[in-house]
Amino acid sequence: MTQIHNLQTSQAATQFHSSVAKSVDEILKRLGNKLVVATPLGLGKPNQLLNALYQRAKSDSSIDLTIITALSLSVPNPKSDLEKRFATPFLKRVYAGYVELDYLQALIKKELPRNITVKEFFLKPGMFLSNQHAQENYISSNYTHVARDLVAQGVNLIVQLIADDPERSPQHYSLSCNPDVTLDIAHLLTVNNLRDRVLAVGQVHGDLPYMGHDAEVSVDFFDIIIENPEYNTTLFSVPNTTVSLNDHLIGLYASTLIKDAGTLQIGIGAMSDAIVQGCNLRHTDNATYQSALDALNIKNRYSDLIENYGGVEPFETGLYGSSEMFVNGFRYLIDSGVVKRKVYDDLDLQHRSNAGEKISESEDGIYMHGGFYLGPSDFYQWLRDLSPEQQQAICMTSVLNVNQLDTNHELFVAQRQHARFMNTGLMATLNGAVVSDGLESGAVLSGVGGQYNFVAMAHQLSCARSVLMIRATRTNGVGVVESNVRENYGHITIPRHLRDIVITEYGIADLRSKTDSEVYKEMLNITDSRFQDELLAQAKKIRKIAKDYQIPPGYRENTPEKVLERIKALPRKKVFPLYPFGEEFTDIEEDLILALKELKNLSLDKSKFRRASIKAIFSKAFKSSDAHVQEALQRMGLDKPKGVKEKITANLLVGALKKVT
Repeated sequence: MTQIHNLQTSQAATQFHSSVAKSVDEILKRLGNKLVVATPLGLGKPNQLLNALYQRAKSDSSIDLTIITALSLSVPNPKSDLEKRFATPFLKRVYAGYVELDYLQALIKKELPRNITVKEFFLKPGMFLSNQHAQENYISSNYTHVARDLVAQGVNLIVQLIADDPERSPQHYSLSCNPDVTLDIAHLLTVNNLRDRVLAVGQVHGDLPYMGHDAEVSVDFFDIIIENPEYNTTLFSVPNTTVSLNDHLIGLYASTLIKDAGTLQIGIGAMSDAIVQGCNLRHTDNATYQSALDALNIKNRYSDLIENYGGVEPFETGLYGSSEMFVNGFRYLIDSGVVKRKVYDDLDLQHRSNAGEKISESEDGIYMHGGFYLGPSDFYQWLRDLSPEQQQAICMTSVLNVNQLDTNHELFVAQRQHARFMNTGLMATLNGAVVSDGLESGAVLSGVGGQYNFVAMAHQLSCARSVLMIRATRTNGVGVVESNVRENYGHITIPRHLRDIVITEYGIADLRSKTDSEVYKEMLNITDSRFQDELLAQAKKIRKIAKDYQIPPGYRENTPEKVLERIKALPRKKVFPLYPFGEEFTDIEEDLILALKELKNLSLDKSKFRRASIKAIFSKAFKSSDAHVQEALQRMGLDKPKGVKEKITANLLVGALKKVT
């Protein structure tokens, strides 16, 4: 794997500090007043140190501070009255003790001082669409190019949250959740003789899991190490969220394309959670899994694709996980025995393993490579509790070792047999292009991240496939349903020449090696039927489909109602659970989530919402003797409504609760 390089700017011994303020003093003493700071995406940010740097620059305009990072995370800020009533107690419970990032709060409020700039290469999805500073200072990079771009931006300070384990060695620390880009920067600085310009600072967090292998670095990797128990505040977590029926359907289709003894990469989000649910059901309860496939006629419709590239039986050899983000779902695939195929750093050993030879347990095999991790708090606990054998089989490493083949081409090709790279998109076009990161206006929603890398790698590897998943429709801000399959769109993330497999809740479109006409027909087959006629007419107009072509009858019933009819006999909670990985909500909170979604949908139809609100003025539903209703109202602070507005809100909530429970 990647060779670890020393980042120290001189031969001086590493300094140990207990104060971020004193560390800032030392940083300014060594680097002067122009600071270009690189800090990891997601969890790996040392919040107290970054806040100290921000506050120092805020109070001293002579300091020119640039922070370059990605996925800056903050505690959600509920907007409406109902959202606040529901979310505030939950957020206090989950994020108690979490220290917010000062630069992020200033960015959100559009209050950044003129001498401070924040540049990101991946934005929290949808958060900064109307933020001038964020849109101006977004850096569009493939994940494998981020280290290069950081060096080009003139980075002179690297700050990162790190883990310590005195039982291992006082001479080593772990990059833990984020070796992804830090190792790559170290490599680039070393080979280009630029390391003397960069200061590296690590802030120890006592609860951060210690990950070994490539994530473990020697003490002299850092110029300064900060350790203070007071800084061991709550780690940012991403609670498990609901998985909708449509997302579960997408995951079920995707699970049939995964070949035993293969390789799996998945991204973050509900559709990826649904893939894990489908794989676990396939492995641990195959009879129920088969009944779900039969209900949707999946095996018959896609028999050739499944036979050649996937499978529907339990995983005997198991999968190897190689994913830029080590998501919480992989934990469940490891625990269930789906992810268990080990790969080896020795090429001869890897070839022997691929040939079916049983490799001695004394060999150090890895069944999970990841670049970074982020997830719920119990995922971090699971990582802290790993057995020695599990720790040995999981390797956090450079993104260059996960998202591409270049650093060790022959070995990585051998390891990634039957690779399936499964990622999500927002929209797709009839010609097979996919939109994932931005709008045709030019506004950035999130970022490219590693999606392009994995799509390109799928075309490089023999027997690999790229699978991009999108929801067939979405409801816009005024309650109108729109198709996510478009005739064309003014922005794309994955171009048409890299088209491969696209999945919606209505099926699988196999686009590789096909003509435009064949691709258009495949895409129409997985489009919601409410939009098929219009899209077909557009395709005919631009001469991509013959004028006499008709969509086959078997694909003309792509509607939510027909899907519900097909799966009505299935045990829904077993096949399509609302929370596949558990949740941090109480039972009453889970019901309230469904009720609030129902109210949100109602509010999109202004006339219906107005009629319901008028009716609620005269209702006494909030006085119901139903204990469940009263518990829900009490949780929302609406059991004793004050004034007409609260009474209307309480009655609307009761109506929504009765509809969904």
